[in-house]
Amino acid sequence: MSEAIIIEGIRFQARCGVTPDERQCPQPLLADLELACSVEDAIHSDSLTKTVDYARVVQRVIDVGTTHENALIERLTDQIAQTLLLEFPIQRLTIWLRKAAPPLPDVSGSVGVRLTYPRTQAIDSASPFQPSPFLHATAHMIPKGKVLDVAAGEGRHALYLASQGYEVIGLDRNEQALATLARKARERHLPNLSTWNTDLEQDPAAPPSLGNQEYDGMLVFFYLFRPLFPSLLQALKPGGVLIYETFLIDNHVRYQHPRNKEFCLERNELLHLTHPLRVLHYEEGPNASSLHPGPAITARLVAQKP
Repeated sequence: MSEAIIIEGIRFQARCGVTPDERQCPQPLLADLELACSVEDAIHSDSLTKTVDYARVVQRVIDVGTTHENALIERLTDQIAQTLLLEFPIQRLTIWLRKAAPPLPDVSGSVGVRLTYPRTQAIDSASPFQPSPFLHATAHMIPKGKVLDVAAGEGRHALYLASQGYEVIGLDRNEQALATLARKARERHLPNLSTWNTDLEQDPAAPPSLGNQEYDGMLVFFYLFRPLFPSLLQALKPGGVLIYETFLIDNHVRYQHPRNKEFCLERNELLHLTHPLRVLHYEEGPNASSLHPGPAITARLVAQKP
């Protein structure tokens, strides 16, 4: 049985054109998709959770298409394809993206490209730069706006959110890592991503200020410096969302990682450290991590500032 989901005629307006004048006004684009993926479980279960949710796929195409500005339709096609392969269990993707009304007097139909991507070509292949599955599932909860990625490293999360249209600042003390992040941002044409080099732990008695109600969202992944939490909460805008994941003490006990147990949270400690934020999601236990082979025992939190 050949297994594929077909979606035809996704319509959206995009700023895509070779000249700056052409990019000034959004143009109507159409996208057709063929998603090679397993549907056998969905057939037997009749459950949406066992297949690719094509309504979400359509929304992500529109999100990416309306967020980015590109000179070439090939570039926009690649941005859409990489996002879909990253976020959905698709084994192969064929996308036909075209301008429905191209500014060409001698063309009465559409103009576009048809590209096919195997999953091995996706940015979510086995790579240390794969964004966290937890961020994939929760990023939509961050209000559109300005996001601070704390201890960003080479920027797997900063790059992902910047590609979704957020204004992102990647903060880290490692200058070399930030230089790599800045280079990747340039290569991916993400002018909405900047870097901030500072050592948050230089004076544990007086952690640096991160600003006052500066950010619509904040990310902290696999980093723990307890004195910093008042600054994190102060820097969030009202309505802003904090997404946090790091090791639980159980991971140290079971796997001796991290070696220093001070880098691990006690059970329910993250809830106390982030009080009085409103908890939108919280869990403790084994979770898949793109940074570590097998499951890591972590605490995961999504919380909003009142």
